[in-house]
Amino acid sequence: MSRHVKQRKVSTPELIAQINPKNTQLINEWMSYLRSVQRSNTTIKSYNEDLTFIMCWNVLYNDNKFFIEWTKRNIIAFQNWCVEFGNSPARIRRLKAVLSSLSNYIENMWDEDYPNFRNIIKKVENPVITPVLKKTVFSEEDIENLLNILTEKGYYDRACAVALARWSGRRKAELLRFKVSDFSDDKIVCNGALYKSSPIKTKGRGIYGKQLECFTLGKYFKPYLDRWMDYRFSHGIIGEMLFPSPVRRGESISESTLTAWAEDFTKLIDKDFYWHSLRHMTVTSFKRAGMPDSVIKSYIGWESLDMVGLYDDTETSEQLGLFFNADGVVKRDAFTLASL
Repeated sequence: MSRHVKQRKVSTPELIAQINPKNTQLINEWMSYLRSVQRSNTTIKSYNEDLTFIMCWNVLYNDNKFFIEWTKRNIIAFQNWCVEFGNSPARIRRLKAVLSSLSNYIENMWDEDYPNFRNIIKKVENPVITPVLKKTVFSEEDIENLLNILTEKGYYDRACAVALARWSGRRKAELLRFKVSDFSDDKIVCNGALYKSSPIKTKGRGIYGKQLECFTLGKYFKPYLDRWMDYRFSHGIIGEMLFPSPVRRGESISESTLTAWAEDFTKLIDKDFYWHSLRHMTVTSFKRAGMPDSVIKSYIGWESLDMVGLYDDTETSEQLGLFFNADGVVKRDAFTLASL
């Protein structure tokens, strides 16, 4: 089965109808502001859902107060209720981050009406982050086994998707934005080692997100790409997208399809599979090969080197073992792509 976090619902149509009209106006104006500065629709939808949840609590337990009148004690009460209601520390932090962003908007844009308003959200300490989901760390043998099973069963589209995720390090949604043309001969760079795609929308601010040229290590990906393209040709599957939808012309399959595939993969290998684990695997394998963090950062398209450490699943002893042995310090050769 795919991983799930328990999220209890408190927002009901009856409670939503009772939300203080002043809060409704505040939220609607903030949503309008976010659209005006081109925040993504996904971000705006997420903020709106979180604020609806918060304001339903406000109706039930906080006298339906206008948010601008909330005190630090109200924030503490909300946070404590979230803990008792079973929300994870990460979700509570996210809810408070939404309130903090809303507070910043009030400070900056409503200052003429409320000159004394200040953002008090960060005055209340956050709950300590604790793991909610067990992270899956795959070995090379695990993924090779999965790819072999999928290939033997003739699931060439699924095998291609797994290989792409493994050797590009892209997120689930981003896998569906690749086109067939992104893997043509004129897209090969670095002396034949990598495919470099046309700019693809990745996670980031704005309606259009962050546009990145994405890299894929061709040596390991190409066999699965070739099988999938041969299958497409022999079965008359057309479309510019690498994983075309069978029902929506010109579009890719849906993320829900990838989620369903992940659930099937879990059953096939008896190990919890989720697409983001392969992003970790890409970074970890590069680290094991001795690739500098700055190169990994460029390959994935991160803005900060700190992200490399977050996705590196190697243990400290393994990291040290790359550079020390019984004879002392190990002299490592300069990194090359051939070492992967």
